[in-house]
Amino acid sequence: MRVILALTLISTALAAEEGYRKPSAAIAAVLNAPATPEASLSPAGDYLLLSQSVRNPPIADLARPMLRLAGQRIDPATNGRHSAQYFVSLSLLRLADGVETRISLPPGFRFAAPEWSPDGKHFVILHTRAGEIWAGDTQAAKVRRIAGGVNSAFGDAVRWMPDSRTLLVQLIPSGRGKPPERPSTPTGPNIQETAGKASPVWTFQDLLTSAYDEKLFEYYATAQLALVDSGTGHATPVGAPAVFRKAAPSPDARFLFVERIVHPYSWLHPAQNFPTELEVWDRTGKLVHKVASLPLAEAPIEGVPTGPRQAGWKPTDPATLEWVEALDGGNPKNAAPHRDRVLLLLAPFQAAPQELVRTEHRALSVQWLEGGDGALVSDFDRRRRWTRRLLVRSGQPPRVLSSRNQSDRYNDPGLPVTRLLANGHTAVRQHAGSIFLTGTGSSPEGDRPFLDRLDLESGKSERLFRSSATGYESVAGLSAPDGSRLVTRYESPGEPPNYFLRSSDRKALTHYPDPAPQLRQVRKELVRYKRADGVDLSFTLYLPPGYQSGARLPTVVWAYPREYTDAGVAGQVSGSTQRFTLPLGASHLYFLLAGYAILDDASLPVVGDPETVNNTYVEQIVAGAKAAIDKAVELGVTDRNRVGVGGHSYGAFMTANLLAHSELFRAGIARSGAHNRTLTPFGFQAERRTLWEAPEVYLRMSPLLSAHKINEPILFIHGEADNNSGTFPVQSERMYQAVRGNGGVARLVMLPHEAHGYAARESVEHVVAEMISWFDRHVKDAPPR
Repeated sequence: MRVILALTLISTALAAEEGYRKPSAAIAAVLNAPATPEASLSPAGDYLLLSQSVRNPPIADLARPMLRLAGQRIDPATNGRHSAQYFVSLSLLRLADGVETRISLPPGFRFAAPEWSPDGKHFVILHTRAGEIWAGDTQAAKVRRIAGGVNSAFGDAVRWMPDSRTLLVQLIPSGRGKPPERPSTPTGPNIQETAGKASPVWTFQDLLTSAYDEKLFEYYATAQLALVDSGTGHATPVGAPAVFRKAAPSPDARFLFVERIVHPYSWLHPAQNFPTELEVWDRTGKLVHKVASLPLAEAPIEGVPTGPRQAGWKPTDPATLEWVEALDGGNPKNAAPHRDRVLLLLAPFQAAPQELVRTEHRALSVQWLEGGDGALVSDFDRRRRWTRRLLVRSGQPPRVLSSRNQSDRYNDPGLPVTRLLANGHTAVRQHAGSIFLTGTGSSPEGDRPFLDRLDLESGKSERLFRSSATGYESVAGLSAPDGSRLVTRYESPGEPPNYFLRSSDRKALTHYPDPAPQLRQVRKELVRYKRADGVDLSFTLYLPPGYQSGARLPTVVWAYPREYTDAGVAGQVSGSTQRFTLPLGASHLYFLLAGYAILDDASLPVVGDPETVNNTYVEQIVAGAKAAIDKAVELGVTDRNRVGVGGHSYGAFMTANLLAHSELFRAGIARSGAHNRTLTPFGFQAERRTLWEAPEVYLRMSPLLSAHKINEPILFIHGEADNNSGTFPVQSERMYQAVRGNGGVARLVMLPHEAHGYAARESVEHVVAEMISWFDRHVKDAPPR
């Protein structure tokens, strides 16, 4: 009896709540360092709005009441999105002379990203804690409250109308009453039924589970559209209240295109997939034209729903609707000469839609040139994992501007630079027959961001800007139509990020100091090597402050596997050693302040045919991990007998598999992972096959089924409110139980109120303290094998 009692007490003690842990003072100082403000360039290119966020908000923000309904997270107190991401201060910077004006905000003011008016003279911000809209202007550099009772729970809460004075706002319907009360006793069972149609669905989270949930979602998501005068605050209701997935004014401001969610709701899909009415209204809310009545958006694996999708206004016409439709039934396995077509419907919406183009592969996006004389259409070949960008002009065959392997970073032409037009819609910036492209500029020596000018007639590209090899400078926006003047964000290993105005020279616009000077002694370098089969690999080697050459250190390998169709592409370098080192969130880089070397973003490619690439998943990640360790040992920085491995999400899945199928590591850290692939039976990551089509692959890749092989200590960390598809908290709970039940050494940390990524200051501090403590015990101070 005494033995049983003692064991019970030990078990209870091990499961007890320990309270939030704190990391070392050195780490805490870095955790509390301020983040670099986010910059938003005005449409005219003459002002920057600089918004300061809180890096790690208090746990109290996450602990606010939250409703998890139809894939949404709603704060019932604000009738808005439940989020701990917000800004707390705002300033306006004039580019002409560099004068920065701090905008006064009330105490406790927390706001979402500001929205510029089309003319660039005004802006609005949503006070998320109060459900209020505040407006400001560049001349006065002040903000004022113009509307309350905003409904930001679903859809777009506010957007500018083309006149740069009026706002289209979602309001809480007047006289709505109190929220529905949960029944004190059940009225019956909750039932679902299928009629025999194959309907594979991803494992979404936060779904509806009862008729009461449906009523609650409808109560908070239903909004009243209104036109609000930003000068006077006067609101004019538009139409009847509804659950709006989208509401957008036409470029000429005569119509509204709305997407209304309607019943029946689904308990297996998020609200974005619910049945939807696509309609054109006039400014009073009167129905002008019904575009389509869409059923529940179910599609084959890697397919698309039938009917209009990506519907909206053509930005360069007064009132022309555009959308994409599948020509293959939405099923990528169906043979078809063309997968999609792009259609246009001109006002007054009585004629048949006009076909703009048919795409050979699945259409991903349609971006119109600001002159209205053409569009950039991107499509994707699922079979080859290949993406193209086409130039489409009326009366001309589509012309291919770029074509590459989706994962080919070196040949990525960049993204088209867009601008906000005077009518409030966005189009691709165009100047003298050319467009501008900006990208990360991946290369064998690392990322070097660029700005190119592409002549659409000749197809020739001219490089206007490229980051130097001794810093990292990216384009934040164009402040001149011809690209001769840019706003950039520059940083280097020794200089914190700041904003600059670049033309013939570079002029500093901001002067943010180094928030963590103690990290400047950190050394980092790009290391390249090969896997045993010849595939090129790389990692960024970080060495801690005060490192003495020749010393072999305990080492952390941190990685995230990715799938590739081509070994050459898999070996391409990503990232840059020229970036400023400042860990964000619960970063593994804090191991540097505990004396560890880090092999960051170690390449663990899984290469093969897209249909069968995971057949050799385990062998390939083990080979990649071994190659990384061998290289670090060769460099003289790593003690082979003191190496730990860690990762987040799919990296956690990788960690458990590496411990189960190799003897390379002394311990592991698996954060927010999915360890049982039978719980994601209709595919995961790049896996196209279902569990029933490839059961051996699903079972072999599931570390839960190899838990008995894990003989190294493993730390599981998971947010109790994880919202990522597939990574339910039960995944880590069951994996911990499997390791424990087979006699392994493990620890499970469940973080209250945290989602897939960890946000609260207390949670971040605890996770960092847990990770370092775990590796100190099982890696740094581990006895010889």
